Amino acid sequence: MGRLVPAVTRALDILELFLDGDGTLSAPDIVRRLQLPRTTVHELVTTLAARQYIAPVPGQPGRYRLGVRPYQLGSRYAEQLDLAAEGQQVARSVAETCDETVHVAILEGTDVIYIAKVDSTHAVRMVSAAGRRLPAHCTSVGKMLLASLSEPELTSRIPEDADLLRMTPNSITDPAALREALTEIRARGVAVESRESNPDVSCVAAPVRDRTGQVVAALSISVPMIRWSDDRRGELEQLAMKGAAQLSERLGHRSVG
Repeated sequence: MGRLVPAVTRALDILELFLDGDGTLSAPDIVRRLQLPRTTVHELVTTLAARQYIAPVPGQPGRYRLGVRPYQLGSRYAEQLDLAAEGQQVARSVAETCDETVHVAILEGTDVIYIAKVDSTHAVRMVSAAGRRLPAHCTSVGKMLLASLSEPELTSRIPEDADLLRMTPNSITDPAALREALTEIRARGVAVESRESNPDVSCVAAPVRDRTGQVVAALSISVPMIRWSDDRRGELEQLAMKGAAQLSERLGHRSVG
């Protein structure tokens, strides 16, 4: 663990005080309970209020309660928990249909994080785990998620002169080549990885959308090369799209047409 930042620690200590009692505090209350200098507390309270982490209590001058920002953060956390839980259920259903390893992943920066996973029952199968992080450009789920970004957002994450990691000889390391692949993925609505993160595995992936239509995750099916073929790829693409649509529906998305 790296060195903790004192100012951030103190700000978080103040926020956590609101978990107790009636949920309201004054600056003197904070000074007394945390044994901090009044000047420090004043600066922190002013900053937290300006950022909407705390807010004045109407009719009680000098007292504060939690603001809207912690609620927004908590709501986003709850959404991710729902996505993981719903994703696990859909992944299990898809895996039962094809008997291959199924993942659901989200994009964080230039990486994907697997939030749900169901294994194949075959002796030869992809070995991974929920919580694993991989470079997005090397995976089908990652390419699907990158393809969903606007051009400015994509450029901010992967500039045209980016140095892309090579995980296998098949990995895409040229940003221009990656953009060409993403253009095709947008047109087809499904992504394919051919031994780009693991020399023995290929994958297909489809986008998962929330109730607003935004792509929030991707669902993939991973297959060892000994069970991979053009016909198999086509079947799995259809299954991945069907599974992703089911998960999207669980998240409130309604397709048009």
